[in-house]
Amino acid sequence: MKNFLSNYLAESSAQEKKTKYPGPVIMISRECGCSAKPIAIKLAKILSGYSYRAENSTNVEWKWVSKEIIEEAAMELEMDPGQIKNVFLSEVKTQLHEVTTAFSVEKIYEADDQAVIDTVRDVILRIAEVGNFIIVGRAASSIARDVSQKLSIRLQAPLDWRINRIMQVSNMTKSDAQEYVLEIDRQRDLFVEHVNGRKMNNCDFDLIFNYATMQDDYIVDAVINIMKNKRMIVSHENE
Repeated sequence: MKNFLSNYLAESSAQEKKTKYPGPVIMISRECGCSAKPIAIKLAKILSGYSYRAENSTNVEWKWVSKEIIEEAAMELEMDPGQIKNVFLSEVKTQLHEVTTAFSVEKIYEADDQAVIDTVRDVILRIAEVGNFIIVGRAASSIARDVSQKLSIRLQAPLDWRINRIMQVSNMTKSDAQEYVLEIDRQRDLFVEHVNGRKMNNCDFDLIFNYATMQDDYIVDAVINIMKNKRMIVSHENE
């Protein structure tokens, strides 16, 4: 839906949505080969059926975003989204040579790159503060780590499992799939390290799931139960 994120954030601001208790928000980080999208979609549907915060029994719709963050940042910078994606990793699921990226080991960020990063960081923080969003990737776990009502999730799996999965979904050879997985992981790590000021480790996440052994529904159920226990959401029957 074109510009839905911009419109949603504007409406929330016009309604003077609370700032004292930012969130709730879920951030999902993932290694290459671990699919966050189906989990985000299921979480958004289930969470939309709950009322968030006991003191505010208003039903709200949860949304999940990923590429929309890039589109919003591009609009604010008056740039083409493709230029924004040159700073972030272009997440393609085809052959490795089609992956576009502005990163390299020797990369030193230019002023324009930093402006993009700062704008994307600002968009993510606004989304997190408004709440009722699931943010996939974009270093959100690092950028919005200080939001009080948040749950930061990491999806990971053994390298061999991820290589085999990429081979299955993209018809790559094993060598190409391995190169692809390692490169995507490297690019994501480089960006996260840049915006975070350091490499992230397991202590930076609230939950870590082994995607090779956990089905999507198991992960969703676990997240919902933890959010209930943390009072990020309350069930209708308990209101």
